[in-house]
Amino acid sequence: MREFHTAEQVRAAEAPLLSALPEGTLMRRAAHGLAGVAAAELRARAGGVAGRSVTLLVGSGDNGGDALFAGALLRRRGVAVRAVLLDPARVHGPGLAALRAAGGRIGADLGDPDLVLDGIVGISGRGPLRPAAASVVASITAPIIAVDLPSGVDPDTGAVAGPAVTASVTVAFGALKPVHGLAAARCGRVELVDIGLAPMAAGIRALTPAEVGARWPLPGAADDKYSQGVVGVVAGGERYPGAAVLSCGGAVAATSGMVRYVGSAAPQVISAWPEVVAADRLDTAGRVQAWVVGPGIGTGPSATAVVRGAVESDLPVLIDADGLTVLAADPGLLAGRSAPTLLTPHAGEFARLTGVDPGDDRVGCARDLADRWGVTVLLKGRATVIAEPGGAVLVNDAGGSAAATAGSGDVLAGLIGALLSTGLDPSGAAAMGARAHSLAAALAAGAGSATAAPISAGALLTQVRSAIRILRAASDAGS
Repeated sequence: MREFHTAEQVRAAEAPLLSALPEGTLMRRAAHGLAGVAAAELRARAGGVAGRSVTLLVGSGDNGGDALFAGALLRRRGVAVRAVLLDPARVHGPGLAALRAAGGRIGADLGDPDLVLDGIVGISGRGPLRPAAASVVASITAPIIAVDLPSGVDPDTGAVAGPAVTASVTVAFGALKPVHGLAAARCGRVELVDIGLAPMAAGIRALTPAEVGARWPLPGAADDKYSQGVVGVVAGGERYPGAAVLSCGGAVAATSGMVRYVGSAAPQVISAWPEVVAADRLDTAGRVQAWVVGPGIGTGPSATAVVRGAVESDLPVLIDADGLTVLAADPGLLAGRSAPTLLTPHAGEFARLTGVDPGDDRVGCARDLADRWGVTVLLKGRATVIAEPGGAVLVNDAGGSAAATAGSGDVLAGLIGALLSTGLDPSGAAAMGARAHSLAAALAAGAGSATAAPISAGALLTQVRSAIRILRAASDAGS
């Protein structure tokens, strides 16, 4: 499990060490780790360390000091180090002295570096880069290593309100911060350097691929189709039969149990997935252990009736797409419900449910809805946020935008619904489903290769089982 801690938590954890240790100890620990990562990057990208060139972007305060001390260590390893001081009057004095003593130079421009260290602002920084820093960053063509976090990106929300750094690598000190999970596209690869902080309680977590693989339900020797989880899918109709096909497909791919379909798109569903059992109404569907309701069902009285029927059951229910629009018009449908409920909105649907655009603080908004309504919320995005009542949050970074395609959410709904039917808790099922879904999208797009291309939801669906096998393999490798 990866754990993320707020800037306030990290500062509180640093405080006793700062008072107990000799001055500058934590900064030197951080700088040592930063210099090690920078040297490894030089070897990997430029073929060696000695004789290479690194430019430091140095802001005021401790973040700039980390960069300066790391620059001094690199200079002693034969690297040509140049520091661009963005706020000379407030530069970290001991760090600057260390760099000069090691033979580092102060420059007015970037030069032609093999690597740039972004030490402009740290976890105390808020808001976009100032114009002078933004101009320098915009001119960089070399790979950037961010010192603790990319400057201009909010440490606690991952929000970007203007010019900001996009790093190839981020070296985090002491603990991962929310930015590392919520703005992974800005952070690049994240390397964590231990500086001796005591353990902290984490409000945001992320499952690792090995954890997802280990938790994925697999049939045992005594299992049958009923004991492995039976999910009911209410989706599609005359206007959107594809939503039914994709939702049922996601459920079929996720589990080898049983999928029951309710709706008017039964011919299309059975043609695509002959193993699905179809019915016209909820009360004739047969026994299920969880419901998925909403994709493509419309928003009229008949849609309201099926949403009401599902939530009046004592079964776990996932509500998505049109089902969320129905719920936004009548939140009282959930009144008195005690069984697990999972809502899976994108930003627009979230705004319809709450009257508030999630904006920059997606974690805070998802937490608020989960607490007020007593439900689990999966807020879709490149960084999917999953909040349950009480404040616990899981996040899944998709690693790209391949899943941002029409129908992709229908596949996700069916996939998570199938996991819910096996008895998994809503937040765990949501996080596991989101991870497999994003991996399937990456496989379909050829992400990581030179042939990555736009995909369809159908192409994503064909890769779900391959994604599950990869996650299982990650679990086996870690055991």
